[in-house]
Amino acid sequence: MKRLRLFIVLLFVTLITSCAPLARNINKDENTNLIVSVIDVGQGDSILIKTPKNKYVLVDGGSKTEKDKLFNFLKTQDIDKIDVIIGTHPHEDHIGNLDDVIRDYDVGEIYLPKVTASTKTFADLMDAIRDKNLSIKNAKAGVSFSLDGVNFDFIAPNSSKYEEVNNYSAVVKVTYRKSSFLLMGDAEKLSENEIMSRGFNVSADIIKIGHHGSSSSSSRKFIEAVNPEYAVISCGKGNDYGHPHRETLKLLSDLKIKTYRTDIDGTVSFSTDGYNIKSAKK
Repeated sequence: MKRLRLFIVLLFVTLITSCAPLARNINKDENTNLIVSVIDVGQGDSILIKTPKNKYVLVDGGSKTEKDKLFNFLKTQDIDKIDVIIGTHPHEDHIGNLDDVIRDYDVGEIYLPKVTASTKTFADLMDAIRDKNLSIKNAKAGVSFSLDGVNFDFIAPNSSKYEEVNNYSAVVKVTYRKSSFLLMGDAEKLSENEIMSRGFNVSADIIKIGHHGSSSSSSRKFIEAVNPEYAVISCGKGNDYGHPHRETLKLLSDLKIKTYRTDIDGTVSFSTDGYNIKSAKK
C-alpha cells in the first residue's frame, strides 16, 4: 500500500513538473499579444494600445470631465512610459486630458493633424507639449510608424482644409500580423469617401466607429468595405446627442457585425496574437 502511495505521489510530481514549461509557454504567448482597449470615458474617445513587448500608444484622451475614468484605467496598466500619443482632432472630448497625460507620464512622440482650435483645451495641450520639449509629428494620410512588429498607418486626413473639424480626424489602421483594427476618430462620410477614393485598404477585423455612432459617419459603402467582425462605439450614457444614432445601429445589425458600446459594456478590450482575437468587457 505504501509503495502504491509513493508511486502516486511521484507520478503527481512528475506530471506537475512536465506541465510547468507548458504553463510558462502559455503565459509567454499571452504576453506577446497586442491588446487594444477602447476605454469607457463617457461621451468621448480614448483608446490604449499595448504592443507585444509592452510599449504603449494612446489614441485620444477623452473629456476633462471624465479624467478620473481615464487615469484610473491607466493606473491599472502599470505604465512607465507612453511611447506615442495620437490626438485625432482638437475637440475637447478627444484631447481634453492629453495635457495632463503628457505632464504625468514620460512621453515619446506625439502625432496631431494640422488643425488648430481657439479653445483653452487646445492651448493647454500646446503648453504641455512645449513644457516637455516634445515636437509634433503630422498625422495625415501616408504617414506610418511601427512598434514591436505592429504597424500604425494613417489613412486620413487626405486634404489640407475642411469645413468640418471632424474631417481632420487622424484615422489609423493598426495591423499586427493578420489582425487589424481601424480607428476612425470622428471622421465623417466625406473623409470615408476620400479614404476609399485614395485606394487605401480599409479591411479590418475591428472598427472603432466614427463620431460616436453618429449618422454623419459610417456609410454603408464604407462599412461594407471594412467588413469587420466587431464594431465598438464609444459614447456616454444618456448623452445629449442621441449617440449612437438609430441609423448606425441598424446598419451594423443588418450587416451582422457584433457591436459593443462603452455606455452599455464599459471598457472593451481585444487581445490578439496576430491570428486569433479575443474580446472582453469591463
